[in-house]
Amino acid sequence: MNTSEQTLFLLKMRGPQTAQQLAALLDITSMGARRQLEAALDKGLVAFEDVADKVGRPSRRWQLTREGHARFPDRHADLTLELIAQVKTLFGDAGLDQLIGARERSSEAAYGKLVNPGLALAQRVDSLARVRDGEGYMAHAEPQDDGSVLLVENHCPICAAATACQNFCRSELAIFQRVLGDDCTVERSEYLLEGGRRCVYRVMPIGT
Repeated sequence: MNTSEQTLFLLKMRGPQTAQQLAALLDITSMGARRQLEAALDKGLVAFEDVADKVGRPSRRWQLTREGHARFPDRHADLTLELIAQVKTLFGDAGLDQLIGARERSSEAAYGKLVNPGLALAQRVDSLARVRDGEGYMAHAEPQDDGSVLLVENHCPICAAATACQNFCRSELAIFQRVLGDDCTVERSEYLLEGGRRCVYRVMPIGT
């Protein structure tokens, strides 16, 4: 992965960053980071916003544009959208619901085999994050000081399908809940399809 690709990857994974922050992460000079960002700006892949700090001059925060996010592609998007349209035409909404239900059952069964219910909650969430990461969600787990664990997904590899038919992600909460066990609750705190930069699920032990 070259420096320009690494720059876009870091903005995808970490959200808005200053040139100085990116320089430290890339182990290059601030001027080198600015050159990478300006080149990406010329291509329409990034944009910036000047944010007022408490002290001193505003800091310039860089983030991916829609075109920048598109560099992390929705797998087989065109084919997926065509298939969704064909299923609805041939079998109606009920047929599409059956298809989505079958996908949910398959996902839950696969996750259940890889998430050990005997492990501590943080380990279970980490296992689930690893599975989702392998599916292209750029996922990881983040334990919190209050005992909860965040399941963070920086990318949606089925975004086109989910946008066309939001039922594709209607029951992720329920699937995660059943896979992780009844000693916790799962809630979505950020949602890509509602304008969020990513999807985040907060997993909280019951009783805390």
